Amino acid sequence: MDFLYVKALHIIFVVTWFAGLFYIPRLFIYQTEAETKLEPAKSILQTQYKLMTKRLWYIITWPSAILVSIFAFWMLYQNPYYLQEPWMLVKLAFVLALYFYHGFCQNIYSKLQKDIIKYSAFKLRIFNEISTIILFAIVFLVTVKSAINWIWGVVGIILFGILMMLGIKLYKKIREKRSWEKAEKEVLDNDNKKSL
Repeated sequence: MDFLYVKALHIIFVVTWFAGLFYIPRLFIYQTEAETKLEPAKSILQTQYKLMTKRLWYIITWPSAILVSIFAFWMLYQNPYYLQEPWMLVKLAFVLALYFYHGFCQNIYSKLQKDIIKYSAFKLRIFNEISTIILFAIVFLVTVKSAINWIWGVVGIILFGILMMLGIKLYKKIREKRSWEKAEKEVLDNDNKKSL
């Protein structure tokens, strides 16, 4: 198969892999937050989130991660000179970090499927941003193709990460201030009154 076709397929599955890695922590957050709901909402939401995470994880995310690797190895087989490029070695280090992140998501997924909640919704929101930081690093490395400038890129990624943390804390304060949980309870109470 022509190199450009392999590269196109690699990019497509990178996109779908990241889509899964971006969305799965959001489902973890929702499932964790559902733990605080009253019955029957709690069990309905928990069941639905377990089903959604299972489908996302095993139908989209895992197959995409495997296909990304297959097409990446295929490209490296066709063009082994890439491994002599310093930027590629740095990129591969970030890809390895992404696979560790994927593995950590697998661990969280397995525990949540057994109703074991180890992390708060706030910690999961912070965890959710790791894949974003890795995405920025990989895209800039592939686009700029400079191993020297990656130092500045890492500094930028750290600053970006700090800004994201501040954004998460601000979001938490806004949620607490607006008391969305209270508004949600009022909606559920109104629905219950209507059904009676």
